[in-house]
Amino acid sequence: MKSDSEDLRTTARRGFTIVEIIVVVVIIGVIAAMIGPRLFSRIGESKQAVGKSNAATLANAVKLFMTDHGGLDSGATIDILWTRPSGVEESDWEPYVDSEEKLLDPWGKKYMLVVPGEKNFDFDLVSYGAKGQPGGEGEEADIIKP
Repeated sequence: MKSDSEDLRTTARRGFTIVEIIVVVVIIGVIAAMIGPRLFSRIGESKQAVGKSNAATLANAVKLFMTDHGGLDSGATIDILWTRPSGVEESDWEPYVDSEEKLLDPWGKKYMLVVPGEKNFDFDLVSYGAKGQPGGEGEEADIIKP
């Protein structure tokens, strides 16, 4: 039969010591320090990829608009895909995107429609990336479609 002091020792060993908890926290911190920067750099790359894909989709929607309603006015904005322009009859109108949020780039700014285009003949669809200013590299690089 066990004495009271033996029961006390086995009961005390069930929990973690403060040293064991500190070691685990330090190990988790070291792993996070090694992996964190890699993950954060991938976020910028993925936003660029999503931005390019969304811009290509919107450029196709603009081409459909042009097919349905003729050329673009020089002051046209990307809003023509969601809001009926004044030159289009209400009976001929149906939005070219599911929601107004589809007109936003991954950084929350509206894509710009440049008519006539500087890179392309009819139009350019432009996002200035994370910074919202022309030029830059990586996440801050410009996106121009089609």
